[in-house]
Amino acid sequence: MIAIKNATLVMRDHFIPDAVILVNEGRIVGYGEMRKTKIPEGCDAVNAEGLYVGPGLVDIHTHSDGKIFFQDDPKTASRHHLMHGTTTLLPALYFSMDTAGYLDAIHTLRDAMKEPACENIGGLYMEGPYLNPKFGCDKGSNPWQGPIDASKHLPIIEAAYDIARVWALAPERENIMDFVHDVRTKNPAAVFAVAHSEASPWQIEALMPYGLRIGTHHTNATGDRPMYPECRGVCVDEAVNYNREIYAELICDIRGIHVDPYMLRLVRRIKGDDRIILISDAYACDGPVPPGYDDVDDINFDCTGEIAGSKMTLDIACRNMIKHTGASLVDVFKFASYNPCRAVGFFDRGEIAVGKRADLVLVDHRMKVCRVMLNGKWQAFS
Repeated sequence: MIAIKNATLVMRDHFIPDAVILVNEGRIVGYGEMRKTKIPEGCDAVNAEGLYVGPGLVDIHTHSDGKIFFQDDPKTASRHHLMHGTTTLLPALYFSMDTAGYLDAIHTLRDAMKEPACENIGGLYMEGPYLNPKFGCDKGSNPWQGPIDASKHLPIIEAAYDIARVWALAPERENIMDFVHDVRTKNPAAVFAVAHSEASPWQIEALMPYGLRIGTHHTNATGDRPMYPECRGVCVDEAVNYNREIYAELICDIRGIHVDPYMLRLVRRIKGDDRIILISDAYACDGPVPPGYDDVDDINFDCTGEIAGSKMTLDIACRNMIKHTGASLVDVFKFASYNPCRAVGFFDRGEIAVGKRADLVLVDHRMKVCRVMLNGKWQAFS
């Protein structure tokens, strides 16, 4: 048994200072104030020295470690994120792949999930195939611009249905319901996300009974539907904000380029803290930096100068969220652990509670990661 003492525990809605947390066989078996909680004899006691102990971070949408795509080197990418406190992640597979490319990536990552070095890979985030070809980086390489074609997507569903936690799509694509039905035939509990889309709220809401409950990188790659030249219409952002059931993913970079800090605060006020999910959306791209962005070091650009995800890990996104919105450590752990777990069905983790998996991270007041525990085991990094 492991006892982490002299810790400040980060709970779902409060702190427990001067606390201890007990871990045995990969599970949390007890916690509380040190003066009230007995530490069993023979424990491997670790002194947290006042650091904050929170649940491991959960990044449901990340393509890479900022340099290498997961499907190209899953061990390197997984370890990079683990070093930064991400104990569960979903590698995102992008719509620029054709059927063969998706199948190769799925098979590579399925095999990687069996390796101890990739223990933090919890499944896949399918960012495609059927998104709106007007939006997103590298859109010129989109092989899915034609009609919904079962002969192309059924092999992907067959290969990934049991490990794909999220299927992102554009609800306005003609006959998109055919794809939705094909996914749900293999997995009736499938989760869908609206992504790279200019759908109307009504097109989005039509898919909610079928499992749509996430807004992919909210306010990024979301189209506008003006009713008149001088008026703004309603589109994806408004639908995600309005519908309580939909979680809003947010990419929170240091300068507020993906999402303006004022918008972050607005979304937080509208959605409430239990419907926000922080993601890294880390990508691998080395396009030229556009004029005016010379000091930007945490996002990527494609060959046309379009924003191409980030170079962040989730601890950095949390730190930026604190800066831009005044959120507390309690809040950002909710955004980066508890909420994503609830959105995609990881009910065995994401909070400090008896019986939950012992995925823990020790951080200071600035969200700097000091130690990481994955499934009850301390992680060593050279």
